[in-house]
Amino acid sequence: MDIKKAVAALMEAENVKKPIDPFTSSNEVISVDDAYQIQLEQIRHKVGKGAVIVGKKIGLTSKVMQDMFNVSQPDYGHILDDMMYKNDKTISLERFIQPKIEFEIAFVLKKDLKGPNVMLEDVVEATDYVVPAIEIIDSRIKDWKFKFEDTVADNGSSAGAILGGQPVFLQDIDLPSVGMSVFKNGDLLDSATGEAVMDNPLNAVAWLANALSNYDISLNKGEVILSGALSAAVPIAAGDSFKADFDHLGSVSVTFEK
Repeated sequence: MDIKKAVAALMEAENVKKPIDPFTSSNEVISVDDAYQIQLEQIRHKVGKGAVIVGKKIGLTSKVMQDMFNVSQPDYGHILDDMMYKNDKTISLERFIQPKIEFEIAFVLKKDLKGPNVMLEDVVEATDYVVPAIEIIDSRIKDWKFKFEDTVADNGSSAGAILGGQPVFLQDIDLPSVGMSVFKNGDLLDSATGEAVMDNPLNAVAWLANALSNYDISLNKGEVILSGALSAAVPIAAGDSFKADFDHLGSVSVTFEK
C-alpha cells in the first residue's frame, strides 16, 4: 500500500467533501498495520499544521455497531481540538460528507495510561471523571461501504465530539448498568446500557491503551476518551435534534442545520 498516496486521497476527500472508493476494493493490498500508518500520518500532518490532539475514540465496541458495519473487532481514532463542539448547540452539516451520530460515555484522564498490560484497575486509577458524550462520525469512504482496514485508515470515521452532563467519579457509578435513552426530534429513538460496550466501558479503555502501545502511543493526562457507542449510529439530516439522557450522568444534546 502506498501510504502517502492514501493519506493524500483521504485528506482531499475531507477537504472537498467528496468520498473515495474503499482502499480494500482496489488491487493494492492494505494490511491493518498499513491502515494505522495511514491514520497516524494524517494526524501527524494535521498536528504539523497546528491541530492539537485532545483525545482518542474507540469505535465498533458494541455488537450492534459491529453488526452494522460487518466487522468483528474494535478500532480507534484520534480526536483533534477542531473536532470538539459545545453541548446543546447547533452545528452546520457543511463540515461533513455523510454524517451519523452516536451516543457514548466519555472518560477524562487525570494520569497518563500506556500499555501493554493495562488492566481495569489501571483505567480506574487514571480516570478523573466520566460524562455523557455524542460522537459525530463521518466516512470519507463512499456510502459507508468499508471494511475494517478502510475505517482504520480513515481515523476510525471520526469527525466530532460533544461532552455533556456533569463530571461523575467512577466510585459513584456502576458503568455497565448505566441506562441511556436517546431522543430524535423529541421522540424516543433508542435505549441501551453501558454493558453494551464490551460488557463494561472500562474494558474498552483498557483495550485502547494496550492497542495503542503497539505504536508507542499513550493515552495522556487531560485527554477525552470516547469509549464506544452504546447503540447503533443514526444518520443525520438538516433540522434534526438529538438528546441522550444517561442515568446518573445527565444529558448531552445537539441540533444540526444546513
